[in-house]
Parts: sequence; C-alpha cells; structure tokens
Amino acid sequence: MARVNRSGFLAIAVAFHLVYIWSIFDIYFVSPVVSGMREFRVERPEGVEAPAKRLMLFVGDGLRADKAFQSFPEPHPKSEADLVPRPLAPFLRSRVLEHGTFGVSHTRVPTESRPGHVALIAGLYEDVSAVTTGWKLNPVNFDSVFNRSRHTWSWGSPDILPMFQLGAVPGRVDAFTYAAEDEDYSQDAVQLDIWVFDRVKALFAEAARNATLDAALRQDKSVFFLHLLGLDTNGHAYRPYSIEYLNNIKVVDEGIKEITKIVDDFYNDGKTAYVFTADHGMSDWGSHGDGHPDNTRTPLVAWGSGVAKPVITPDSVAPGHDDLSADWGLDHIQRHDVAQADVAALMAYLAGLEFPVNSVGELPLSFLSGDIAAKSEAFLANARGILDMYRIKEELKKKTELRYRPFKAFDDYEHSVEHRLAAIKGLIEAGKNEEAIEETAALVKVGLEGLRYLQTYDWLFLRALITIGYLGWIAFALTTVIDLHVLHGKSQTSRTLTGSLVFSSVLVLLYSSFVISKSPLTYYAYAVFPVAFWEEVYARRHALTEGRKVLFGNITSARELVVLLLKAATFVGLIECLALGYIYREFFSVVFVGAAFWPVFYGMGFLQENRSLVGIWFAACLTMSTFTLLPAMKIEDLNLILSGGALMAAIGIIYLAFEKRLLAKSGLAGDSTAPADNALSRSLVGVQIGFIVLAMAVTRSSVISLQAKEGLPKGNQIVGWSILVLSLCMPFAHRLQPNNHYLHRLMVIFLTFAPLFVILTISYEGLFYLGFSVTLITWVRLEHAVYTFSSIPPQSRTTKTKRSPIVPTALSSSPFRSLTLADARVSLFFLTLLQSAFFSTGNVASVSSFSLDSVYRLIPIFDPFSQGALLLLKLLIPFALISANLGILNKRLGVAPSALFMLVMAISDFLTLNFFWVVKDEGSWLEIGSTISHFFIASLLCIFVAALEGVSEMFIEGLRWRMGMEQG
Repeated sequence: MARVNRSGFLAIAVAFHLVYIWSIFDIYFVSPVVSGMREFRVERPEGVEAPAKRLMLFVGDGLRADKAFQSFPEPHPKSEADLVPRPLAPFLRSRVLEHGTFGVSHTRVPTESRPGHVALIAGLYEDVSAVTTGWKLNPVNFDSVFNRSRHTWSWGSPDILPMFQLGAVPGRVDAFTYAAEDEDYSQDAVQLDIWVFDRVKALFAEAARNATLDAALRQDKSVFFLHLLGLDTNGHAYRPYSIEYLNNIKVVDEGIKEITKIVDDFYNDGKTAYVFTADHGMSDWGSHGDGHPDNTRTPLVAWGSGVAKPVITPDSVAPGHDDLSADWGLDHIQRHDVAQADVAALMAYLAGLEFPVNSVGELPLSFLSGDIAAKSEAFLANARGILDMYRIKEELKKKTELRYRPFKAFDDYEHSVEHRLAAIKGLIEAGKNEEAIEETAALVKVGLEGLRYLQTYDWLFLRALITIGYLGWIAFALTTVIDLHVLHGKSQTSRTLTGSLVFSSVLVLLYSSFVISKSPLTYYAYAVFPVAFWEEVYARRHALTEGRKVLFGNITSARELVVLLLKAATFVGLIECLALGYIYREFFSVVFVGAAFWPVFYGMGFLQENRSLVGIWFAACLTMSTFTLLPAMKIEDLNLILSGGALMAAIGIIYLAFEKRLLAKSGLAGDSTAPADNALSRSLVGVQIGFIVLAMAVTRSSVISLQAKEGLPKGNQIVGWSILVLSLCMPFAHRLQPNNHYLHRLMVIFLTFAPLFVILTISYEGLFYLGFSVTLITWVRLEHAVYTFSSIPPQSRTTKTKRSPIVPTALSSSPFRSLTLADARVSLFFLTLLQSAFFSTGNVASVSSFSLDSVYRLIPIFDPFSQGALLLLKLLIPFALISANLGILNKRLGVAPSALFMLVMAISDFLTLNFFWVVKDEGSWLEIGSTISHFFIASLLCIFVAALEGVSEMFIEGLRWRMGMEQG
C-alpha cells in the first residue's frame, strides 16, 4: 500500500468502518428463515374436529400488560363514584375470571410493530434489522398462521396488514385498512379502533344479505385479525398513563365485547376461539423499541372453544404471579406466561391448522382444554416442526463446512432426533402421556439450543477476525498519523519478500476457506482489511521507531516516566468512563467535574494570566455536568422550551450590542474589527435573532393547540417549516458580506441552528445547546492559551516585560508543527465532547429515549422516516458546532489540516473494541439490545468524525489569521 494522504486516509476510514459495521449483521442479525421444511399439524381420527372452527385475533398495538389489568379512576369522571379505581377492561377481565386462561406474553427486542406481529402470527423472531422493513410495504417472506388458514379477514393499519396479505398465498388474506393520513398524532387516535370495530360489524351485517359471503364466513379454518393501533398512537402522543390511553383501553374492551357477541350470535355453535394480546408494550414516556420490561411485557387472554378455563386458588396466591401482577386483583387466578412466538403455535392448534414451518414457538399446554393424551399428541407435532427446521439448517451447514462440528446433544444414535421422537411416540402409545410431555419439552429445549448452535456457528471465527481487523486499523491509523503529522512523511517504507509472502499467504488461506464454505461476500471484505493494515504497519516499522524517539525522546528521568504512565492511566480511565457513560449517563457528569479543574495543572501563573477564561471554563463544565444528571426521558415543558429560546435570543442581542469589543478581545493582535461596523452583516444577525423569537411564538402556539387536541394549525406548520428552511440558508446569506473573524463565524453557526432547537425541543435541550456552545468556544480559547503558555520557557513566564507573542505555525509562513503527546489530550477532549453531545439530553443508545412530541409540530401524520429524519437533524446539530470549533482549534494550534481529526479517528476505536467485547447474546433482552446498540454507535463514530472533518472545512473556509497573540 502506498503512503496515504489526508483524503486517502479518510476514504479508508469510511470504507473500513462501513464494512465492519456490517459484521454485526453477520454475527448477531443473521436471518433465521430457511425453506424446505415439512408441514406438521395435530393428526386427529376421522370425524374428530379441531378445537375451534375459527379464530379471532385481537392485537392492542402498544398495550402494556400492567395497564390492561390494573384499576384506574374513570378517565372522564362525571361523579364522585367515577373517581374510585376500577378495571378499565371489565369484559376481558371477565374472560380471565370465568371463561379462559391469561398470562403475560414476553416479547423480544426490537419491541416494534413488525417484529412483534411476525412473532405473534408466524412464531418467528426476525433478525433485529427487520424492524426497518416494518414501516414499508414489504411482504413477509416466511410461513404464517394467516397463510395456513383457509381464509383470513383483517382490519387495521396500512403499515401492518399489507405485509401479511402480500406474503400469503394470493387471495387468501383480505386486508381492509384506513388511510395513512388517519394516523394523526395530534388527534385522539381512539377513532382508529372504532373504525376497525365498525368495519367488522359491517362485514357480519353484510353476510346476512350476501349468501356468498355468508358461506365463506362459515367455512372452518377461518381467521379474523383486528389490529387496534389507537393505543399505540395515543401512547406515543399522550403517554400510557394519560386519559387518552386509559380511555382507549375502555373503548377496546367494549369493542371486543360487542364483536364477541356478534360472532357468537352469528355462528351460534360455540366453536370460536378468541385471543387478545399486544405486539409490544410502551415505556412511561410513550416510546418503545428496546428491551425495557415495560416494552417487552404484553397481556395475553384466550377464551372460547378449545381454551382451558381459569385455574382458581381461592385461599392463596396462585402460581405464576410476581410483583408485576401484585396490584391486578387476580392473585387467585393462575397466571400462565409465554414467549411471544408461542402464541402462533397456540392459534394454529386451536384453529386446526398446520404449524407455520418457520415457527419456534412452543405450544403452551396450560392454555388448552383437551385431555392429557390430546395435549401430548399436539406437543409432539409442535416439536416435530421445530426439529425439522433444525434438520434443514444442519444439512445446509454441512454442505458449506470443510469439517462440520455437529451439535453434541444430537451427536450419537441414542440422542439423535429420530430416536428420541420414536421413544416419545412409544410413551404416548403406552398411555404415559405425562412422561411423554416431559420428554417432548426436553427435546424441544434441546432442539432450540441446536438451532441457536447453528445460528451462532461462525461466531468465534468472526469475532476473532473482526477484533484483529479493529486492532489493525488502530495500529495503521496511529502509524499514518505519526508518519504524516509527526515525521512529516520523511520516513521510508521497508517491505521484505518474506513479509509480503507471509501476509499474502494468510489472505490466500482465508479466501480459500471462504470459497470452499461458500461464505458470504462480506467475509472476503472482513479478511482483506486486517491483512492489509498489518502489512502496512510492518512495512512502516521504521516510522514507528522514529516516531517513538520524537514523541518520547524528552522522557529522560524516572519522574518524567511516572508522569507519562499517570497520563496513560488517565487516558484509559477516561475511555472507560466514556464507555460506562453509554449505560450510566452520570459518568459524563464525573468527567465534566474533573475537566473543570484541568487548568489547575498548569500552575498559578497560568491561572492568574487567564483567570476570566478559566472561570468561564469552570462554570461551563459544572453546567454541562448537570445535564447528564437530568432524566433522559423527558416530558414536554413549554416553560423550559421558551426559556432556552429566550436565552439564545439574548446571546445574539448581546453579541450585536458589543460585537466590536468582543471581536477585538477574542481575536489575534492585528485582526481587523471593521466588519463589525457593516450594516448588512449586522442586519443578517438581527434576522437570525428574529427567527429565534418567531420560532418561540409558533412553538408556543403549536404546543398549546396540540395539548388541547385541536390538531396542528396549518399556518403553524407552514411557518415552522419556513423557519427551519430559512434558518439553514442564513450562512449562505452571510457570504454576501463576509466577516472572516472566527468568533463571528461561530456566532452565525450558533444562531443558524438555534431556531431548530426551539422548534424540535421538548424540555431542557435548548439550555443544553446554549451551555454546550459556551463550553466549546471556551475550550478552543483555553487550549490555545495552554499551547501558548506551554511554548514559553519557564524562566520567561516570571518576567514582567511584555514578551514576544508565540504564534501557531499554521498562521505564519513556516511549515505546520509536528504533533506532540499533548495533542492526544486535545483529541481525547474532543472525543469526550462528541460523546457528550450524544448523551447529554438523552440516551441515544436506547430507541425508547426518543420522543416524537416535538416532531408533531412539523409532521403530525405518522411518517416514521420523515419524523426520524427530523429527530436525527436535531441530534446532529451540536456536531456542527463541534466540527467548526475543532477546525478553528486545528488552525490555532498550528497543526496540519485534519491532523486532530485523524488522531481522533485513530483512538476512537478503543471505545469500539471495548463495546465489541462486552456485547451479550444471553441474559435479559434489555442487556442484549443495549450492548449491540452501543457497539453500533461506537462503530459509526469514526465515520461521523470523518464527516465532521468535511463540515469543519466548509465552516472555517475563508477565515483570516494574522500574526499575533490572543488577548486575555
């Protein structure tokens, strides 16, 4: 590999991290879907019917288990009696108490609509990446209960139903949906559920007049699916403890009661089975997606034909209960918890259908009303389906492995699948049904472990390869930084024939194994990077040797060595604090409190000379430390929104009032303040301040209107979008009359994004934006002051005479200075501020920490990609400030363009490796989901820094620098 320049380094960084980010999909997110399995269902003697002729499935989208069963006052009280807590779903509660079986269905991450419905209807846990297809018209590409039915009628959201309609046999599934525009988050969404109930009533009413429809409805193996989105929509908009959400529970309960009566009266044969559940829960803040228990615990109630009656324990707490159900008032009814995929197996059994061939759900026998012999036969059929999937996956793996390592639990004849199935069949025929059920349960457990074994077969190899690749990147990046910015490209590469043969042989061996095992193309990319990186590091070993002499040549005493080791320990400690900050945001508070005292280490002379700057830094760090102590989950607070906007506008007004003095004080000696007198430039700043005030006014009006459920006024929406677009155009307007002072440029950038932080904030984010901006500019000035102070010999610092200014070499005609060990601290500070921008106002690693409240002020209709884009824009705004400030600091410290950015990219993957090694694939779904998302964010960080480097160049373009020294 030839010596790379700045552009080449950035290109390699982006390419490497994009490819290696994909490794997370090859390791953790491999699709479990295979084809070629046989179909299994419960075999019944001639003339014996299935438990039910038809199935009604009700899914309360976004309904938490606790809210379904707890007692609350009447949402809309009309008397004192209405204030007494009572169950809001009395009909469903009556099914639990007298007619059916209930429990909690435990979902998996991501707790979103598509994965939840796929688990319920297909018995399959899709890979986590499938959540992105849940909002698009993508048919499911695997088997499902709907596909196994004779016919399915479904009503509900256009975001869910078409997937299952297009994924089934053509004509088998009818989907009736309302318009996407009806999913309006600014209105009470209970109307969505009323629409569904009305359409179901209309269908059965039409059957009384339509003989063809009547005949179709009376066929066996029919499935009816009612998708009730109102709960999810109201939960997002108003929170799951709101009057709207609780009233929606009442409406759903009443609707199910009415539909149940209509269906029972229509058929009048007692052969209908009913299942009520939810696809996912919801946090107290109206969000979901991660593995928090509020998101993964959903209600499950089944009743009707084929469903067991409740198991009552009158004088004690029935089995199955815990703290979750302590206040449900159902302690005497046994609670039967299931995994979400088990619901698909339950529905297939009740309706007499084949089990979906991709299903991993275990038939929950406690929900069945049949005798033990029927249960043992049904469970065995369920097990055969799961084990047949294992057979297909094992055959596929054998075909692609040079030396297949079989799953030990099925490795010999005594423990083979066929032998154990035959033994269970023998137990059933001998009437030993309980023993057969126990053996079947054990076999299913081992079968699921076998599926997981095959799913994770390549993990060890891939983890080792990815780790070597990341270590290779870190070594290569540091070598490149040393070569370009410490030695200035003066070192020569030194390749040997032996070295080239060794590295080439390693790559050939890896590629050969990939060809034989028919590995995905991504494996080839994973292999080429570590080989290339380590070969380049080996070829530049002389640069590392020379760089060590330059960087560590001044370490000549034991005391200096101890100081260096302490600094290294601090570096490692800070990296660990940043890693822990992903989980416990309070660690960022600790980091900022520690950073507040950083200037003290430069002595009293430095503190006295820069006391005002140090004072501002101290106050800014303490202010920043408070944000990560505030709740990540926020509720809409109009007072905080307006307070942040008012302070932003005040900063702009103060700047206009004292512009000339501020530019003179913070500039370099000789910088002109003439642009401060330019009327056009000052007018444009005034316009930006006006946008902030206008944003405050329209946001106040929108919030009041939305909270009153009056919808978003069209005028407010137009004005809001106009402010957003025009604000982003203001930096281009300033080019009409350029002011190239760096402080003016930073103020323009600050005011550009301030209106967006008013419109898109729901709480204290605007105050954070202000505090973060002050911290950044203070950091830039303080780093320059430290550089200047450290560049002066100690004996000169005590003289009272005015010394000659120390000017960064980037500001003079001399070459750029070399990087030093002190620049590693600058890069680490930048990395800390970068992480702080992610986590100070929320937990970016958790999907649940994002609130859509602010987005409703611009897009009130459900549109996840547009709404997500606005949330992403808000999240990225602070990084525009970071990039501009680091670009300015890069110049003020006299280092080459991109030098500090490249150093950050070199050290940031220490954080990535940290998260890579703590990724969990076992334990709670909260832990699994969080560790995966942490790794994903850290991996993207390097790409993000590379992008920031380009943004920085744009922001600091045209800035003029003169000889001189910063004042004060």
